[in-house]
Amino acid sequence: MIKFDSSIFICYNALANYYSKKSSRFSKKYRIATLLISFELMKGVIKKLTDKGFGFIAPEGEEKDLFFHSNALVDVQFNELREGDAVTFESERSPKGMNAVNVRRA
Repeated sequence: MIKFDSSIFICYNALANYYSKKSSRFSKKYRIATLLISFELMKGVIKKLTDKGFGFIAPEGEEKDLFFHSNALVDVQFNELREGDAVTFESERSPKGMNAVNVRRA
């Protein structure tokens, strides 16, 4: 059983209700499984940092690095990070490609 804090559970219920009204062709179990996967955190290592406030993360099991900005950091300051630090994060699609968001030191 996966445990969520209350804010994620509320968000999950709102998304499940939204998608159940929008798309009746998928089963409820499929929609719930898809939403659960989206909450899974990814792991990786800081590959490169710049002095401009952004960097790149090498995700575990992925070939392509993800961009992250200092605004995407949670509970850590940009100047505290070092190349090679282990991090957890979520990925998000942007117009320029995939970005890492909610980046935390592991």
